[in-house]
Amino acid sequence: MRGLVTVADKDLTITGLHGNVLDQLGAVIASGRLTAGEVLRIEQLEARFGVSRSVVREAIRVLESMGLVTSRRRVGVIVAPRSSWNLFDPRIIRWRLDGEGRDGQLRSLSELRRGVEPLAAGLAAQHATPQQCGALTGAVIQMAVHGRSGDLEAYLEADVLFHRTLLEASGNEMLGALTDVVAEVLAGRTHHHLMPAVPEPSAIRWHAEVAQAVQSGDAAVAERVMRDIVDEATRAMLGQRD
Repeated sequence: MRGLVTVADKDLTITGLHGNVLDQLGAVIASGRLTAGEVLRIEQLEARFGVSRSVVREAIRVLESMGLVTSRRRVGVIVAPRSSWNLFDPRIIRWRLDGEGRDGQLRSLSELRRGVEPLAAGLAAQHATPQQCGALTGAVIQMAVHGRSGDLEAYLEADVLFHRTLLEASGNEMLGALTDVVAEVLAGRTHHHLMPAVPEPSAIRWHAEVAQAVQSGDAAVAERVMRDIVDEATRAMLGQRD
């Protein structure tokens, strides 16, 4: 991902050997290939990934912070049950979308979006600043331009900007905190080929209608049309396969 799509990742990404081990091990756990209660030995992980103990420990530290594993002295690293995971962590979302349980994750995320984004749109119609209204309109223009050209990465960038701005414009800090979650859903749709080669013109038109409703302060229309956007995206994602 590039540009605005990576803004959410700047504080999340660990580069180099730490990042490689973190991504590989995290993906294996998130996919369910390592089940809850399995014990991982540090020395085994060193050999498996061909890295030093300090690199493994750093990756484990991050996985612990995400709730994926726990460490016990004289026992090892224990894979935690899913109930302990921070399921809102964008990295966990990304790993789960990369795995075999993608459909279930997409369904769960789509249901979350349906409950959150229409509400955010209605609140944005009441609280959005002129700058945020301008950002929404600008994002729609970029979506139209890149949708017509078929540049899906650039389209994704504009789409993420739109939804990020909308959640922040709600004026609700809890809704605003979900921007990275929604960004991962949008990115996953594009990178797993769940987007049409040419984005649906109706979807772009609906984004424009939401932007207009927010600018004019029409909360009912903003909420209704945002629900249409989420429903269309859900149908498209769950109706296609890699």
